[in-house]
Amino acid sequence: MTEIGKSDFSFMSAAIEEAQAAAARGEVPVGAIVVVEDRIVGRAGNRTVADCDPTAHAEIIALREAARVLGNHRLLGATLYATIEPCAMCAGAIVQARIGRLVYGADDAKGGAVRSGFSVLDHPLLNHRVEVTQGTMAEESAALLKNFFAARR
Repeated sequence: MTEIGKSDFSFMSAAIEEAQAAAARGEVPVGAIVVVEDRIVGRAGNRTVADCDPTAHAEIIALREAARVLGNHRLLGATLYATIEPCAMCAGAIVQARIGRLVYGADDAKGGAVRSGFSVLDHPLLNHRVEVTQGTMAEESAALLKNFFAARR
């Protein structure tokens, strides 16, 4: 775990903006930002409904955009900011992209695959390690989800 830095809050705020935009479109409010050298190179909110695509999670879309912007499928040295703990699919994509650091907000007790449900990033057979900072703006991130689902009930 790393100490939460001032820039972590700034970038997580941008991820939260993406999550809010996703909620406004009727999507589950999850946002993600990819940062390289203090520059946002990928950003997205969930688009599973709009794209009719079960893989259109915010993290996946942000990773795809970052790879296009950088012209490389390996995002060495990049940090991914996500408003919620990534699922198994997104954790796998983080490893494949060779993300250096993951910063996420709220834990996901049902679908989280970083610390809560599974520990995909810590599997001993993986040839890549990701530094993880959890809990950055967790309350704000969790509130987005709670309010979104409360409005649907």
